[in-house]
Amino acid sequence: MDKEYLDNVIEDAEDYRDHIATVDQSGKRIWLYPKKPSGRFYNARIWVSFAFLAIFLTMPFIKVDGEQFLLFNVLERKFVLFGLLFTPQDFHLFVLAMLTFIVFIILFTVVYGRLFCGWVCPQTVFMEMFFRKIEYWIEGDSNEQRRLDKAPWTTEKIRKKTLKHVVFFLIAVVVSNYFLAYVIGMDAVIQIVKEPVSQNFYGFVAMLIFSGVFYGVFSRLREQVCTTICPYGRLQGVLLVKDSIVVAYDYVRGEPRGKLKKTGAGTEAQGSERNNPLQQIQSAVAGSGTGTAGGAVLGDCIDCKLCVAVCPTGIDIRNGTQLECTNCTACIDACDAIMDRVGRPRGLVRYDSMTGIDSGRRKIFTTRVFAYTAVLIALLSLDVFLLARRGIVETIILRSPGQLYQEVDEAHLTNLYTYVLINKTNRDLPVRLEMATPGGVIRIVGQAPESIPKNSKMEGAFFVEMPVDLLKGRKTPVRIDVISDGKKIDGVETNFLGPVFMPKHDKDKEKEEEHEDKQEQDH
Repeated sequence: MDKEYLDNVIEDAEDYRDHIATVDQSGKRIWLYPKKPSGRFYNARIWVSFAFLAIFLTMPFIKVDGEQFLLFNVLERKFVLFGLLFTPQDFHLFVLAMLTFIVFIILFTVVYGRLFCGWVCPQTVFMEMFFRKIEYWIEGDSNEQRRLDKAPWTTEKIRKKTLKHVVFFLIAVVVSNYFLAYVIGMDAVIQIVKEPVSQNFYGFVAMLIFSGVFYGVFSRLREQVCTTICPYGRLQGVLLVKDSIVVAYDYVRGEPRGKLKKTGAGTEAQGSERNNPLQQIQSAVAGSGTGTAGGAVLGDCIDCKLCVAVCPTGIDIRNGTQLECTNCTACIDACDAIMDRVGRPRGLVRYDSMTGIDSGRRKIFTTRVFAYTAVLIALLSLDVFLLARRGIVETIILRSPGQLYQEVDEAHLTNLYTYVLINKTNRDLPVRLEMATPGGVIRIVGQAPESIPKNSKMEGAFFVEMPVDLLKGRKTPVRIDVISDGKKIDGVETNFLGPVFMPKHDKDKEKEEEHEDKQEQDH
């Protein structure tokens, strides 16, 4: 067979990768009407969605020592993870946690593909398990929705469209308020809801904006979030490898495909009128060897196109792994149902890897996976170590800029310092400053700190008094401890500024010269 011809066939077969399934050649959006799915995977996803919803709705009400269990208050730079408060001073822990999260995403995607997207992504859960179900309930299945949209504006159409969008907006309000609770806290959200709009005008505006965004996402954007907006979805082409477990079509078993034809003797397959990309390549290869592509034994795919009809992103899974696929398993359930009806084994579309389909065996734990796992374990260990050593108070002590030492008397000098004590706990913390360097004394300016309110800070100033004979030069290291309930909870090292001391032998020589000068004056 001519190589140039085969290259052209392969190039034509890959043209679907040049555009997404929801945009036509003119750039106009193709509105999708996915058929209502059903099957064992869909039922499992329903239960997973219930579990996700239970966690999502109850988490803002769970508190640990008065603080919300999870809080990501970017406006006030306050983050609470599993009851632990993180302040801007813990930024290094946040950076490390983000690095760990990125490595985890890479590792998880390399092994399991977009499993997260299809099962527990909030966009998928709310779209497919709530908004889509409401749409099926009000407007009917895919064909009924398509007919309704093409029909003129009658009373029935206005009633259905109005009811659907009102319900959509009400759910969007609830969902957006819950998401807002993870940002500003559930107590603040409840306060905004209860109080008059005039007292919380900006909070009310924020709620309206959040609600409008969520309504737009689930009523108009829909699958566009997964295919064009979500950065994780756009990274799939980089992260996925041939050994990644994805929702895949077994082209070895299914091709060449053909429709079923009923005869008097039973049911037999006949060639499909329109080949898919994989079938075009196989037919071209078969033609080079036998010249009878049409007479080849057909595979298990009967070209019913039900896997395309149920896809929420409008792709044909038989074309292979594609950017738009969220691994929602709707095509698996649809194909399994057809295989049961025609008496063929399930699994023509299934969870597998390209390597598994080509070779007939799965190979998950590759060298790359082991390398990612080792890095992930190291980062997790470092996270745990730093969290375990994370103090309950952050102490900042700085010598007052522009201030020199002051003489108390001939034997003592003082330096002025400022302090900031940050309480990272959810309770009032009794504290006092104590000099750890022998000979030094702390003298607080104003009222001495007795306790720091929870999740807040205390600022002030104090003098450190040191004996001259204990100083070691221009800068002498000193240590100040923070004591709470008789226990040391933090410590800070700083410098005590003093005069430039002359060596001892120079002092003795100076005294001898002064004594000789005095004797000469007496004579």
